[in-house]
Amino acid sequence: MGRILIEVIRSDLDSNLSAALEVVGSPSVGCDAGAYLGWSSGIQITSDIKAALAQSDVLIDFTRPAGTLAHLAVCAQTHCTAVIGTTGFSDEEKRALLAWGEQVPIVFAPNFSVGVNLALDLIAKAAKVLEQGYDIEIIEAHHRHKIDAPSGTALRMGEVAAEALGRNLSDCAVYGREGVTGERDPSTIGFATVRGGDVVGDHTVLFAGEGERLEITHKASSRATFARGAIRAAHFLKGRQPGFYDMRNVLGLA
Repeated sequence: MGRILIEVIRSDLDSNLSAALEVVGSPSVGCDAGAYLGWSSGIQITSDIKAALAQSDVLIDFTRPAGTLAHLAVCAQTHCTAVIGTTGFSDEEKRALLAWGEQVPIVFAPNFSVGVNLALDLIAKAAKVLEQGYDIEIIEAHHRHKIDAPSGTALRMGEVAAEALGRNLSDCAVYGREGVTGERDPSTIGFATVRGGDVVGDHTVLFAGEGERLEITHKASSRATFARGAIRAAHFLKGRQPGFYDMRNVLGLA
C-alpha cells in the first residue's frame, strides 16, 4: 500500500509527497521513495516519525495497531491530521484510537474504496427491509499474506447490518462452524474467511431467504482503489477540527 500511495500521490495534482516511512531496520530506509517507479522523488525513506510529520500536513497510515497508535501520539505533537487504514485493532486499541480523535482530526476506515463504502449504505438498507425471514452471512477473501481475519471490512459490514437491526455484532456474530452445530440461529450473523493467492479483496453479504437470495458484493482488483480513497480522505481533513470521521463523512453519505 505504501508504494501504491506514492504512485497515486505522484499523479494527484493537489498532493505532494513530504515523507515516506518504514520500520527501523528496513533495507528501504535511506532509499529514494520513488525508486521503484524509476522516479527520483527527492524524498528518502526514513524511520524517524517525528522528523517526517514535522514537515507534513497529513499522515496516511496503513500499518499495524501498535504502530498506528504510536504514530498518532506524534501527530498530536506536530498538529498533523491522520488517515488511518490499519485493521486488526482490539477493543482496547479501538478505545485508544477514539481517544486520539479528541486531539487529532482522524479519518478511520477499514476500507477506503468508494465502492465498498457505498455498499455499506446498501447493506444497511437491505438489512432493514429484509429483517424478517432472511439469514445474513458474510463471505470474504484475501491474499495469503493477510494476518487478521475476518477482514476489517467484513467486520464493518457485519456491524452495519447488526446496527440496522438493532443488534450488537459482538452478541450475534458467528465466526466459524464445524461439526454438529445444530440449526442456524436466525438472529446470528455468520462470517466465512478465505485466504489464498494474491486476492486483493472480495466481500459478499448474503441475505438468504425462503425461495430467494440477495447478494451485495464488492470485488477489488487493484489496491489503487484504496489509495485513491485515502487521498480523497486526506483532502477532506484540510481545515477540520479534531474529531473522528469515516468515509461516510468524506463521501457526504453521513
